[in-house]
Amino acid sequence: MRNSTRSQVDAFIVMDVMEAARRAEAAGRHIIHMEVGQPGTAAPQGARDALARAMGEGSMGYTVALGLPALRSRIAQLYGEWYNVDLSPERVIVTPGSSGAFILAFTALFDAGDRVGIGSPGYPSYRQILRALDLVPVDIETAAENRLQPVAADLSGQDLAGLMVASPANPTGTMLDRGAMSELIGAAQGQGARFISDEIYHGIEYEAKAVSALEITDECYVINSFSKYFSMTGWRIGWMVVPEDHVRVIERLAQNLFICPPHASQVAALAAMDCGEELEANMAVYRANRALMLDGLPKAGFDRIAPPDGAFYVYADVSHLTTDSRGFAAEILEKVGVAVTPGLDFDPVRGGGTLRFSYARATADIEEGLRRLARFMAERNAV
Repeated sequence: MRNSTRSQVDAFIVMDVMEAARRAEAAGRHIIHMEVGQPGTAAPQGARDALARAMGEGSMGYTVALGLPALRSRIAQLYGEWYNVDLSPERVIVTPGSSGAFILAFTALFDAGDRVGIGSPGYPSYRQILRALDLVPVDIETAAENRLQPVAADLSGQDLAGLMVASPANPTGTMLDRGAMSELIGAAQGQGARFISDEIYHGIEYEAKAVSALEITDECYVINSFSKYFSMTGWRIGWMVVPEDHVRVIERLAQNLFICPPHASQVAALAAMDCGEELEANMAVYRANRALMLDGLPKAGFDRIAPPDGAFYVYADVSHLTTDSRGFAAEILEKVGVAVTPGLDFDPVRGGGTLRFSYARATADIEEGLRRLARFMAERNAV
């Protein structure tokens, strides 16, 4: 049987790197994981305890398509706590991960052939999901002087139906301040482009708090997830906030595409939101790891890096070392047992000269990884 042209999406390279690392571990090697974009910690204890109680009390069946009302209310409350935004729970939709939210948002907002702008470098699955939905991803090449984030002038002449931004961004960790976010929203809306803000790394910030698009406008889609700050990647639970008159549109799509988000994950997510002490303890680890990376990577020879304002990544320009980041990452894995992600995942044009390093794991792993990277570069320079 033939496949559709829509199915011809690129591989998610970091998943291939993870598989190569798994094979190396199966062969008995000790691998330091700096490739994977997930916390090294488990879901909060309170979340796991709440789910254990719920499972003892009854079965986990379907919920309503938009998610448990208690969870939607608690998410709305979060916007008051974090951003001083008064948000109606009716605008909150619980989704099967942020990936489910992207599918719902792109399907609700765009028609086949529409052009949707995405920052480059950026999260690779934006591009592939858009292609699978017969939409046209438009890479907006960002500049170092703009902190590798799109700016309003970049939208000129692009004929966009939509714009997706991420702050903090993956892979760079850079953020948009309020002024930059406002200008982008204004530029997008000025040409009739729908604005989508990916905020899944909110909560993981260092010097300044991330700005939510909802602080600026209600005419946007905001997507978030329990995967990062709440340390629940494998639970596949996220959410989106949409304008009030879009809720029923999303509800009909969610009913048919997903039926509902996972009931068990919703129970755990609700409890996770009140585990602040444990979540902030995780943040202390990220802060320590970030400091180690900002000191250790330049010493090892990776000294051209984007300023990581949030998330748990460092994005490094290695174009003076290689034009084949995939081969370079494979060499690092083979020679010193450190898994890192090639920049080609995030930037098809310039990514041959970049690498992403994740520091979401235990501090001891980061320390060991930096030692190995320094050894790799010393041996490489000695040849």
